[in-house]
Amino acid sequence: MSNPTFSRRFALLGGAGLLAAPAILSRPALAQGAAPSTGGQQYIDITRARTNPIPIALPDFTGAGGGAQLGANITRVIANNLSNSGLFRVVDRAAYLPGGDPSGTPQFANWRITGSQALVTGRAEPQGDRARIEFRLWDVNAGEQLQGTAYTAAAANWRQIAHVISDVIYERMLGEKGYFDTRIVYVAESGPRDRRTRRLAIMDQDGENTRYLTDGSAQALSPRFHPNARQIAFMSYANNNPRVFLFNLDSGRQEVLGNFQGMTLSPRFSPDGRNVVLSSTRGGDANIFVVDLASRRERQLTSGGGLDVSPCYSPDGSQIVFNSDRGGDQQLYVMDAGGGGARRISFGNGRYATPVWSPRGDLIAFTRIGGGRFAIGVMRPDGSGERILSEGWQMESPSFAPNGRVLTYYRESRASDSRGGGYSSRLSMIDIAGFNERQISTPTDASDPNWSPLLSS
Repeated sequence: MSNPTFSRRFALLGGAGLLAAPAILSRPALAQGAAPSTGGQQYIDITRARTNPIPIALPDFTGAGGGAQLGANITRVIANNLSNSGLFRVVDRAAYLPGGDPSGTPQFANWRITGSQALVTGRAEPQGDRARIEFRLWDVNAGEQLQGTAYTAAAANWRQIAHVISDVIYERMLGEKGYFDTRIVYVAESGPRDRRTRRLAIMDQDGENTRYLTDGSAQALSPRFHPNARQIAFMSYANNNPRVFLFNLDSGRQEVLGNFQGMTLSPRFSPDGRNVVLSSTRGGDANIFVVDLASRRERQLTSGGGLDVSPCYSPDGSQIVFNSDRGGDQQLYVMDAGGGGARRISFGNGRYATPVWSPRGDLIAFTRIGGGRFAIGVMRPDGSGERILSEGWQMESPSFAPNGRVLTYYRESRASDSRGGGYSSRLSMIDIAGFNERQISTPTDASDPNWSPLLSS
């Protein structure tokens, strides 16, 4: 980025994210068996749950010996997941009535008194280095079982079992896939603002189990998951040469993607995982290219003056959204996946950046900058129905949960002095309806999050 004019223009187009020290992350296999449900579908409309969260009772899972503590840990994670979604209200345990066999059919009258609409019971059985976890979901008002499932997995993976159970509850109650058994890759930041150390880090979606993937010796940007969640594409400044790299989560191996003449940036995988779309600079301009991962052949998709960056495929792979200053100001465009047919879709007040397509295909999330403020918003793929979800000081880089119902992004705080002291950058989540905004706890400052697909799907 030696060209000062390009540097200034590139800064306006946004993009962040970074790297950390090799850690092998395994996806534990879960053996499961499902008992037949005794009741029918019991869906509650998500719109109604947003204004009136579902009251659900979650007594600790039972278990002999170490199973009791394991069961309590699993129940705690499930309760946190459901509460954090904003769609469930975990009933206060002080309202629970004693009595009844926790492993048998509940005394529904006692649970109706608490105001619970749903009840979750379960049992944890350690089996050496493995564990068997069973749970049941009950419709309290109807007095019937909605779900009964048992899982067997390595005992060390109890948190993932809790996330999987949370997803089952979410789907059985709301009729849509959950998003709890997922990870988020992000940039872990530390140090003064003008001398930040930035590492790639990965964590469970609830902020637990953080692992650093790089050591921060090279700055990096824009980490993005492969559809199989085993590989990450990102931009690295290794050897002061900004290029797109691939990081293998199983081996910790990194490799440069492509042999471009200029800098490469803002990578993203295609929905089928066979290609990476990215931007590459030539002089003061940047154009979009696609790289075939098998052959490493490159194909240019855009041309002409301007900066075309931050490309993202539609879920069916037929279109690409990107931001560009080709019209004189930074706006969003959608083109055919093969290039051509680009049409502008953003027309609000301000500049637009970091677009990302919802996995549902119905929305595009973006960052909007105008009037000295930043905002995270969504619009339909044709540009209609623009809605701002959250506004504030610098905030950007939205990423959808795999069910398309929640966004994560990051926001910065204003620096308290001229040297950047007091500066902070934290991750947040928000429902696509613009409610239940909350901060995600991370060990360090954080930026540029990207959500994985469901791990157990």
